[in-house]
Amino acid sequence: MTESMSGDTVTDPDEIVMVLEPEDEYTHVPDDAENYNESMYLNAFDLGLQAGGWFRLGNRVNEGYAEMTVCLYLPDGRVGFIYDRPQIENNDEMRAGGLTISVVEPFEHLKVEYSGRVCLLDDPSQMADPRTAFKNNPMVGCTVSLDYRGVSPMYGGKPQYADGREIEVEAEKSFAKAHYEQHCSVTGTITVDAPEAGGTGVVMEIDGLGLRDKSWGPRYWQALTWYRWLPMVFSDDFAMMVSVIDRGEGRAPSTSGMVLVGDEYHKVLDCRIDADYDENGEQTTMRVWAKTAEREYDVTAEVMSMIPLRNRRKTPDGEQLHTRITEAMTRYECDGHVGIGMSEFLDQVVDGWPIGVPTPT
Repeated sequence: MTESMSGDTVTDPDEIVMVLEPEDEYTHVPDDAENYNESMYLNAFDLGLQAGGWFRLGNRVNEGYAEMTVCLYLPDGRVGFIYDRPQIENNDEMRAGGLTISVVEPFEHLKVEYSGRVCLLDDPSQMADPRTAFKNNPMVGCTVSLDYRGVSPMYGGKPQYADGREIEVEAEKSFAKAHYEQHCSVTGTITVDAPEAGGTGVVMEIDGLGLRDKSWGPRYWQALTWYRWLPMVFSDDFAMMVSVIDRGEGRAPSTSGMVLVGDEYHKVLDCRIDADYDENGEQTTMRVWAKTAEREYDVTAEVMSMIPLRNRRKTPDGEQLHTRITEAMTRYECDGHVGIGMSEFLDQVVDGWPIGVPTPT
């Protein structure tokens, strides 16, 4: 799959084109960059259950480990969460820490399986301090088996010059050199055991929708100043993703996304995300405007369940960098349709406050 960034026929060898091949669904030969990352992310939501979750594996093979995350939003408001950095020796597969993401048929069918434990949180906000959260909440058994089948075309790929030349990326400032997404139907089962001290377990038979994405190339979570990423699903022929990214350095934030209409994507030409925040600077409600060549959309959003996460890294000169990522299962409304999805807000934390969130007055 090859097209120019504008979608036109390619004639100029210096024009940047987007390339995506079926083999890109599998792992790649890693770059030499120490922070090379190959990651797959998938979310799943069942509107009838008012529940769902997301799963991510990021192979950082040149650093000798994978980033493994499972996050489950249960119907009763509890969240099951686990994060680990299991050791890996190669980039041959997406399998680490009990989580496996496998390709059954490229662009058509993926499978997610997990067998392990999650931290069961009555109050997910405690994960702002993960050491305390893991200490004070029960670890319980969890199994996941989900099938993802594409309901849309692919969106994205690897940008390169039309004559095949690679676009150089600066590893220190890179978030990914290639990235693509797809909306999917999702079916399967998620089981979360009851705590040994008492309480209830949950078995969720998922028959819903979600979005999956993949990226590869050098990545630091601190490469961006902030971003707002809103993947949402209303039905198998109406879904949306809008994104606003601030890369700093005095440049205006960039916007992107797509709207699934029937069986085709309409590219988002411009969008705006206006959010309300609580006293912790976490999103609570949002008003979204998106424009395609065909029409404009107005979307309202309300957070259903929120968990705050973080990534910290020390630079070679000893500076401690702190990134906060608020991950919220979110209810969306557009054109009379009710949907569900995520609102993922990433911010660098400066002087104790997320940089993209207005300072309380």
